[in-house]
Amino acid sequence: MKKVLIINGGQVYDESGGKFNNTLTDWTSGFLTENGFEVRITKTGEEYDTAKEIENFVWADIIIFHTPIWWFQVPNRLKLFIDDVFQQGRGTIYKSDGRTHSNPEYNYGTGGLLQGRKYMVTSSWNAPEGAFTIPGEIMYGFSPDKGVLYGFHIAMKFVGLTQLDGMHFYDVAKGGTPERIEAYRQAYQQHLEQII
Repeated sequence: MKKVLIINGGQVYDESGGKFNNTLTDWTSGFLTENGFEVRITKTGEEYDTAKEIENFVWADIIIFHTPIWWFQVPNRLKLFIDDVFQQGRGTIYKSDGRTHSNPEYNYGTGGLLQGRKYMVTSSWNAPEGAFTIPGEIMYGFSPDKGVLYGFHIAMKFVGLTQLDGMHFYDVAKGGTPERIEAYRQAYQQHLEQII
């Protein structure tokens, strides 16, 4: 049986209630449980035990992050969670930055201890998809993975995780009609069937 850690990066802040990321977490947990996976869930918007979360990373075969994007970054509590867990996970999640004193310019970022494990990230946006694809729009033609989430992916690579294709949900805040959400649910289930 594969073990999956779901990290819900949604949180309540100003007009955001974290509802869509709660929905994504429910969709994911339901799909995985129905298909025989063992599941643990962490909500970074709530209190967490850093030592337990380090153990969760070591336990999991697959880690799935669900995050909204606020001001072109992951939310502050998700960033704090990653900072806490990875920094305090030295010796368990990573052993070093991978370099040696004899050759300090090479192998930076190769000291991760989570090799063989995989991760996936979903992101939810108020921005429409056109903001990423239409020439001259704000994202310069970069996808979320090549733009806003690039540093996130490098951090996961640093600790040894291998990326699975994620999924991005656009225009959720202003355009989150029941029809759009249902279409996203169906597309996401198909995505999980193909990826996991």
